[in-house]
Amino acid sequence: MISPEQSPPDLERNSRDSSEQIYSVFSTSAKRWITALIVAASFVSPMTANIYFPALDTISQRLGVSASLINLTLTSYMIFLGISPAFFGDFSDQAGRRPAYILAMLIYISANVALAVQRHYGALLVLRCLQSVGSSGTHVLGYAVIADIASTAERGKYMGLVGAGINVGPTIGPVLGGVLSQYLGWPAIFWFCAIFSFLWLIPWAIAAPETCRNVVGNGSVPPPRWNRPLLDILLRRYDDAGDRSTSNRKLKFPNPLRTLVIIFEKEMALILFINSIIYSSFILVSATSGTLIKEIYGYTDIDVGLCYLPYGAGCCVAVVVQGYVLDWNYRRIATARGMPIDEKRGDDLAKFPIETARIQLVYPMLVLGIATLIGYGWALQVKTPIAVPLTIMFFTGLFLPTTFSVLSTLIVDLNPKAPATATSANNLVRCVMCAAATAAIDKIIHTMGCGWSFTFLAFLNIAIIPLLRLVEVRGLKWRASRQDEPGTV
Repeated sequence: MISPEQSPPDLERNSRDSSEQIYSVFSTSAKRWITALIVAASFVSPMTANIYFPALDTISQRLGVSASLINLTLTSYMIFLGISPAFFGDFSDQAGRRPAYILAMLIYISANVALAVQRHYGALLVLRCLQSVGSSGTHVLGYAVIADIASTAERGKYMGLVGAGINVGPTIGPVLGGVLSQYLGWPAIFWFCAIFSFLWLIPWAIAAPETCRNVVGNGSVPPPRWNRPLLDILLRRYDDAGDRSTSNRKLKFPNPLRTLVIIFEKEMALILFINSIIYSSFILVSATSGTLIKEIYGYTDIDVGLCYLPYGAGCCVAVVVQGYVLDWNYRRIATARGMPIDEKRGDDLAKFPIETARIQLVYPMLVLGIATLIGYGWALQVKTPIAVPLTIMFFTGLFLPTTFSVLSTLIVDLNPKAPATATSANNLVRCVMCAAATAAIDKIIHTMGCGWSFTFLAFLNIAIIPLLRLVEVRGLKWRASRQDEPGTV
């Protein structure tokens, strides 16, 4: 059961005290600056996973190992991408988002430099795991920062921007990987990742404020001196009294078990399982496209990378638009129930069906996404002209990311006191599912063929629709009963 020190289920009401203070003191321009940095950082993890795809055959040949051993580096990457956020999430909920991001980026940069200079398969496998550890921090912290600075009523559009950053990775990553691999050699892929992250880290260390509500409240509480932007220290923006008031805060070693607590809570368990099925379907299209298109159409690394552009373009368009639609649907349901909306102070969600406000948008997008999975598989099975699978991939990117992005927003809504830990739970479940799926998909395709393999995947997504409806109908009651149980708030 979730204790008061972890993630109280009173939702946004728990983020407000009796003085009815505003939800966040950050100005609109400050929110935009923070969001811009978060969007750029959210690009790192999916880019790292996808930039590697066009060079798989090349790396296999240069290192003298089989394709199956190279694919093992994909599986191990996904496993560590799922496990590591359990530590980063709890660490950031205790110490703050700034130190968590800095630690993640330093690990990531170090791993990429080492990957660029190594020439042995064993080193590649181990360093890919370390690279995954670093990138996983950037993957889970973005949603937590948005939960810190944006109330539920305005959260959709900010979440949409972060989702767009995440989904740029599948678009730009393979193109960059193809160009770098073909013209500069595969080590250039890792040099690029290291340089990009280092350039991002500079403005973050200099000018990004701490946002974690457990550390700075709504932004009005000064963070400890070691957790302040360099500009704030140089300009002396906080007095000594504020520094003393935060100096007694003690940090504990990150506890990954808090992530497991969230995973095994009834409502969250269902949402996480549903989200992992949809996300795995999305990843499998991306993971198989490079190999299948190269095999069927005989394309080069660059050609294969360019084939991902329609896929990612659909992702970006869908997720940005989805954010504004989420805010609209929230307002529509709140108005229908006679609930006033307060973007500055946040809304009391204890009796509001936030599950309905979010999940209503999932149904049509999921059904359309299921149709594209079937079309994608059979287009490759019968070897249609390349325009057909690329067009279908655009619509797959348009529909599937919308569904799991909406559910990711709901996960943050339900865990306002520990959004990073909740996002870590989401990441853990879906990455473990993806690791299993990517490890098995080659054998499944060789056994069943592309058409029936993705048709089977489509039926798995059909099977989760009743579970979505169950969460929508029962979610509010589950939350209410959880508040009444001993040990919860």
